[in-house]
Amino acid sequence: MRWLDDLTQDKPTGSIALIDYDDTALTYGALNAAIDEGAHALQRLGVQPGDRIVVVAENCALLAVMFLAAMKLRAWCVPANARITAPELDAIRANATPRVTVFTTAVSADAGAHAQRLGASQGPEVLGAPLTVLVDPNAVTEPVHETPEQQVAALVYTSGSTGAPKGVMLSHSSLLFNALTTARQRGFAPGDVLVLAIPCTHIMALSTALLAGLSGGATVRLLARFTVEGLMNALAEGGTVTSGVPQMFEQIMRKLDAGEVALNAPRLRMMGAGGSPMDPALKTRIEARFNIKFNNGYGLTEAGPGVTSTVFGPPRSDGSIGYPYPGCELRVAAPGEDGVGELQFRGPGVMLGYYKNPQATAEAFTDDGFLRTGDLGRIEPDGAAHLVGRSKELIIRSGFNVYPPEVEAALMACPGVVQAAVVGRIVPGNEEVLAFVTTDGKTEAATIAEFLKDRIAAYKRPQHVIIVPAMPLTSAGKIRKPALIAEFMP
Repeated sequence: MRWLDDLTQDKPTGSIALIDYDDTALTYGALNAAIDEGAHALQRLGVQPGDRIVVVAENCALLAVMFLAAMKLRAWCVPANARITAPELDAIRANATPRVTVFTTAVSADAGAHAQRLGASQGPEVLGAPLTVLVDPNAVTEPVHETPEQQVAALVYTSGSTGAPKGVMLSHSSLLFNALTTARQRGFAPGDVLVLAIPCTHIMALSTALLAGLSGGATVRLLARFTVEGLMNALAEGGTVTSGVPQMFEQIMRKLDAGEVALNAPRLRMMGAGGSPMDPALKTRIEARFNIKFNNGYGLTEAGPGVTSTVFGPPRSDGSIGYPYPGCELRVAAPGEDGVGELQFRGPGVMLGYYKNPQATAEAFTDDGFLRTGDLGRIEPDGAAHLVGRSKELIIRSGFNVYPPEVEAALMACPGVVQAAVVGRIVPGNEEVLAFVTTDGKTEAATIAEFLKDRIAAYKRPQHVIIVPAMPLTSAGKIRKPALIAEFMP
């Protein structure tokens, strides 16, 4: 049995493990020493096995160190994007009840604002600087398990400010399976430089990029935030692999086409996208411009996240999401005449359940142990899967999950809003959030959009707020969401 904290122990100590946001390089030897330092710092703050450690962060070496330090102590790491709003972070902390909250203030002004609001203070030093921390001496520990299959490693939240966020419990084995499978199938090895611009607080970046890169002995270059210029500069300086969400590559292609950035990637050997549907036309354009195979896949937080990837099969030019991860099972439940039904998945990466939510956990699984993805798809005779739609209302905006009820609740809190309905609409390279509202006749769309700014994260905010005279309703009085786009959008 292998634990996550063994991930970096067998690597050559002089090889570069991380290049931080400020270009500081950490060897594997220095990284292992920093992990030990981080574990000792957490113990000084009272952390015990089974405690939760929230890390409010943007991409940086401290996030990686604190994550692996928590693993070493058999604590649970709760990664939280520093760019979420105060109510969203408060909801996560209220559910997770962490012993310690760490803020990566050196790299993130947003993390600093959260720290100041919550009254954080200085703690022990890690990586040459004092931690900024908030400590709850009354936090209650969770049971500790003797096997990596049962011990929670990460608690990753799939929603924010609704008052009932769902924390996905992922085991050491879940994250190791995703990391090791990704590293093996993509050939991550010493000499590779993985350029990582998507947030490591997102499960895709955490397990299939950061942990996968370290498991292969590669160098992971951390960009605090994505910019086209920053990513292209990192590729020009020797990046060999990069991944992201389709919107990132849409922006890159737009700037390349406009001549605003140059294509200089002398060592680039692999690119890929996940997190939201990939436009086949965009994939074709990328492959032609970069002269490289472009991979895409499908996953969800509850699978840790890997379900399928085109890297596991022959090259495809269609919109397939690829083939299931090795050793996993993917099926279509109750397919119709067209072969479409709910995709259901079973494998070693699947979550242990939702934290403090046994009902939602039970509803997420079939009687024979398959995870209900809530997504509609079909599977070809050769095993290639296609994503057709979503049986849930989930919207995937720039690789982030957006839950309509959460946005609708924020809209309904705005004075003057009477009814609200939120739907997604596919646009090239992304999915946009549309909000339809009825009002008191005085409140304008711009006022509503401004109201949302301090209440939900930017990626959840509607791209369009449409005031409608009345909602189309079913005979039971429910809003007919599909009719909203047809009736009120051009």
